[in-house]
Amino acid sequence: MIKISVVVPIYNVEKYLAQCLDSILEQSLKDIEIICINDGSKDSSLEILKNYAQKNARILITDKENTGYGNSLNIGISSAQGEYIAIIEPDDFISKKMFEDLYNLAKQYDADVAKSDWFNFWTKDNQIFKKGKISPKYSDKIITAEDYPEILCIQPSVWSAIYKKSFLTDNNINFLNTPGASYQDTSFSFKVFSIAKRIIMTTNAYLYYRQDNENSSINSGTKADALFTEYDEINNFIWNNKETEIFLTQKLINEYKAYIWTLKRISPDLRKDFVYKFSKRFKEYSAGNYLKEDFIKKIGRKKIEMLINSPSVFLEKFEHSLIKEKWNNFRRNLVSVRINKARISIKLFGKQIINIG
Repeated sequence: MIKISVVVPIYNVEKYLAQCLDSILEQSLKDIEIICINDGSKDSSLEILKNYAQKNARILITDKENTGYGNSLNIGISSAQGEYIAIIEPDDFISKKMFEDLYNLAKQYDADVAKSDWFNFWTKDNQIFKKGKISPKYSDKIITAEDYPEILCIQPSVWSAIYKKSFLTDNNINFLNTPGASYQDTSFSFKVFSIAKRIIMTTNAYLYYRQDNENSSINSGTKADALFTEYDEINNFIWNNKETEIFLTQKLINEYKAYIWTLKRISPDLRKDFVYKFSKRFKEYSAGNYLKEDFIKKIGRKKIEMLINSPSVFLEKFEHSLIKEKWNNFRRNLVSVRINKARISIKLFGKQIINIG
């Protein structure tokens, strides 16, 4: 029996693909299949896949024209034969016990989803630190978003979990088929965690999330509008699944913060158009009486009123805050000491000299 189907969406990742595949093949859990979806790569990724597939029958290749990340994952999930689904992005890699530990945890608790913490990883300096996003207070026991709505705030990180295939198919949970788009894990993650009745989490970390792949969407500011599409999908999901309406305020908080995060990343010449779309959306939410007091308290009444009524002023103040933030970061990075439960980090003149965690 195949216990886990590992879906790997691949597009122009020749630089990192071997490390990713090696880490999957070296898993202590052997009852896995590795479904590699080549999304029209123009580099040597397909050749690398074929070489690996010749040596290991667990690697299955689907080669197709470029139709995007979401479509690749949907194809992989629909063809999966495993009891659980894992998603690993080809510029990341995982430790040997990831699937064995997550599968055993999922089976022990009969979980719809089993999720772990992860490491952020930088290739250049081989920097690694644990993200620390899974709190001990809701780990190692069955939970739901109704019990702990803050789990809906966790970065989507779809690659640090396994999902029961029957749970995904029975609830028609998939990714948006939006060619060329980004952020397609946003709506998928919200759907999963808002309706799953048996969620198990662990503070253990297994996946190394690469931060400095120059082709990664984390480093792209050109696809910002895709985030609006993802939140359109979440809105539709909430309207069609009445039991998730209790998470509407949390969704709005997430949405506001996601747009602010995107504003920081995109090119300055794109910010004006983005802010006006951001403003229009929240003006509509306000008109529909969706911005309740809990949301206002969390974000701040003045910020929301400025965004809705004076987007140009909102943008001006936002850009001023960015300048101030960059200056403060520069000063902190001259000598930076950070100590928390997850790690100890010391930088001197911007150079990492100690990184433990």
